[in-house]
Amino acid sequence: MTLQDAFMAQAEACIRLDSPFMGQLLGILAQDWPAESALGQKFAAFTGDIGPSGHSLPLRIAGGLHALVLNNASADLKAVYPPAQTTDKALRSAVLDALKTHEAFLISWCDSPPQTNEVRRSAALIAGARVAVQHFNLPVCLSELGASGGLNMMWDHYAIELEGRRIGSPMPAVILTPKWQGPLPPDVPALIAQRAGVDLNPLDPKRADHLLRLTAYLWADQPDRLAMTRSAASVVDAPIAKADAIDWLTPRLHSTPQGQLHLIQHTVAWQYFPKEVQARGRAVIEAAGASATPNRPLAWLSMESDGDTTGKLGAALTLRLWPGDLRIDLGRADFHGRWINWNYAV
Repeated sequence: MTLQDAFMAQAEACIRLDSPFMGQLLGILAQDWPAESALGQKFAAFTGDIGPSGHSLPLRIAGGLHALVLNNASADLKAVYPPAQTTDKALRSAVLDALKTHEAFLISWCDSPPQTNEVRRSAALIAGARVAVQHFNLPVCLSELGASGGLNMMWDHYAIELEGRRIGSPMPAVILTPKWQGPLPPDVPALIAQRAGVDLNPLDPKRADHLLRLTAYLWADQPDRLAMTRSAASVVDAPIAKADAIDWLTPRLHSTPQGQLHLIQHTVAWQYFPKEVQARGRAVIEAAGASATPNRPLAWLSMESDGDTTGKLGAALTLRLWPGDLRIDLGRADFHGRWINWNYAV
């Protein structure tokens, strides 16, 4: 895949995910990328998959440009970013100028891969956790793999609004309104007794520079996502370890107290683990499940791609429960949590 192909593939994906501005921006970068600049040479030095499933170079530079806007570092760029409506000509001029004027910042920014916490995925987690608690009526010991900034570990501070009914926290920091199809989730609240997460590059949303990174990768014409992320960041209080996910999880599984349901969760993270890590993780979790008891059960809740490359079918929502290794197909969800097709009936 050439860099131009990567820009266009990402542009099309963003348009499918309701961001016409990102489609416009990435289309301009595909046509007018400054290949001979220092930034262009940096991108040219990347090997392997540079597209959305790999190094995600288009999202890296788009995030860097958005950071300049959010940081008020470029008045000219901010003037052509949403909520403003702009022509291709005006946007092209401002973007090319920013690539040149702020090249040092953008080169540094693009050292790290994109990192977001899509808060809307918590709707699926709230619903899935209720199914687990319905089977084992115990407080939850929550572990998140690929936790990033920890926003989706805080789902007990959020609520889903469905058919005029609010499900979740009575005083939510975030209200989620996915397009819901299917039965409503179980009317069984989940109480989190303890929570922690792990990430290879964890972010602390209480730090301004880390929050900037989380918000810069959100798309400028989707201000609701920006508002939700900032609201969710205000309630984060969970530790996130910097470590290999399975190395961290293994001892934690063995230290779960009696009388707690250990719930492992991850959303669009497992699919990026190397195959060896996936195999090791599956073996560790299944071994822990084999020794689970009714007073110390285990649940594995995931929202991950199962092969759909178009994004139209979304991610598979699955839940495994031990003892007994019960496997439940909960349904499917949009990768950004815009819709959920729910299968599970009480």
